[in-house]
Amino acid sequence: MTEEAFQKAAEEVKQLKAKPTDADMLDVYALYKQATVGDVNIDRPGLFDFTGKSKWDAWKGKEGTSKEDAMKAYISKVEELKEKHGI
Repeated sequence: MTEEAFQKAAEEVKQLKAKPTDADMLDVYALYKQATVGDVNIDRPGLFDFTGKSKWDAWKGKEGTSKEDAMKAYISKVEELKEKHGI
């Protein structure tokens, strides 16, 4: 059930009527990566890759979260964004 709901949320987040804040999008990104990949497995991007560093830092902040917990948190976050921004 969680896997199906996760995939559905991953599609729905792309259909939001308004763009969420950068902080919300970083949280969505980090939870998605943690759920699909696990803990950070790449080096932190270089000095001038500001977007890459922000994403990496957000993902690193989820380190140690289990796949299932990350999926549940991702689904909750997407539900929150759907309420805020519509779909």
